[in-house]
Amino acid sequence: MEHTPSEHLLDEIELESARLVRNFELMRRRTDSYEELDRSEYLLLRTLDETGPADINTLAAVLGLDPSTAGRQVATMRKAGLIECEPATDDRRRSIITPTEQGRDEARSVRLHRHRNLDELFAEWSEDELRTLGTMVSRYNRAIRERFGDERRN
Repeated sequence: MEHTPSEHLLDEIELESARLVRNFELMRRRTDSYEELDRSEYLLLRTLDETGPADINTLAAVLGLDPSTAGRQVATMRKAGLIECEPATDDRRRSIITPTEQGRDEARSVRLHRHRNLDELFAEWSEDELRTLGTMVSRYNRAIRERFGDERRN
């Protein structure tokens, strides 16, 4: 059953989404979470950790990026020693991207910094509240990916 949210609810969600983006930027600037990796490097490494080795097109699709943007990120990260690219066994024209040990270590370090910051931020929240937040943020992100994730559809 489909329903249309009220204008008031849409307005609240729109404003809180804008504030959320701003607060993420505030946290990035005022914490040590991204001293080793920037946000795009971290997310790419976490994605590879979750999906396993992947080619540019797969990474681009999962991250909601244009393949040329993903390719530039990969080239930068390869030069920094965070990832390595090897020809695919089934098609030598494709490269398979894998995190290096340095990339894994730096992503792990950023994840630990982020966990520490979140632990302090959510110290007064119950497990149920955190579970609900995680579920709702995940659902929100999934809806965005499903609607806007593949630029080639538009």
